[in-house]
Amino acid sequence: MAKLKITLKKSINKAVESQAATVKALGLGKIGTSVEHNDNPQIKGMIRKVSHLVCVEEI
Repeated sequence: MAKLKITLKKSINKAVESQAATVKALGLGKIGTSVEHNDNPQIKGMIRKVSHLVCVEEI
């Protein structure tokens, strides 16, 4: 199964509350932090919701 590396690139200070909650649910906190998740439909949906705040790489 493919893995995705997700990095927070922009602040969540002015983001909508549901988007900030999604970023936290992905396991991201500060700008520049990265996490790895398996590539599945749930994670892809979360990424799509906050795509303007994160950078995604396939590893």
